[in-house]
Amino acid sequence: MNWYEKLNEYFPVEEMKSKEHMEALLKEKGDVYYKDEGEHHVLMYAEFDAFIFIDYVYVSTASRGQGLGHKLIEKMKAKGKPIILEVEPVDYEDSDSEKRLRFYQREGFKHALSIGYTRRSVVTNEMNTMEILFWSPEDASEEQIYEQMKEMYTEIHTYKDEQFYGKSYQPVDEVLSRDEDRDDTEDILNELDKIKNS
Repeated sequence: MNWYEKLNEYFPVEEMKSKEHMEALLKEKGDVYYKDEGEHHVLMYAEFDAFIFIDYVYVSTASRGQGLGHKLIEKMKAKGKPIILEVEPVDYEDSDSEKRLRFYQREGFKHALSIGYTRRSVVTNEMNTMEILFWSPEDASEEQIYEQMKEMYTEIHTYKDEQFYGKSYQPVDEVLSRDEDRDDTEDILNELDKIKNS
């Protein structure tokens, strides 16, 4: 299986970019969009001046539990920039979504509680809600993460979308929203976590 087939088999159709879209990003935005591929993994990411966006991480079933995912995340962290990614909300009937979330929590990623993210799939035409997780070496604010997500969405997700899908994704302001009142909720949750873990 080639790298695209591996991703396509693992990720839901509404989250997948077309092969043409990803190849165009690698070729035409090769200074920003990268593929890190090995026998047991595929990592697609965009590295901007101020942050990194992880687009897809695939680790083969055969090598799960051997620390490969951790090594890939450590490699990204070593760049010293905030790292942002999108995950499906946890579906407790789908153990994969729960495992994924637990993995990122163990790696020190936090939920961006104030950022809402819902977009219509150009493939299925269904609305998809995703959650934003981020890790930051210097405690980036959710406001910064929100601005970075907007930049990534415009530069990566919607790049030549009409050409590849025959229609455009929604504009960024329809997809991403920010509820500043929820920033306080995060502070309260962090305090509760500290109390619980002390």
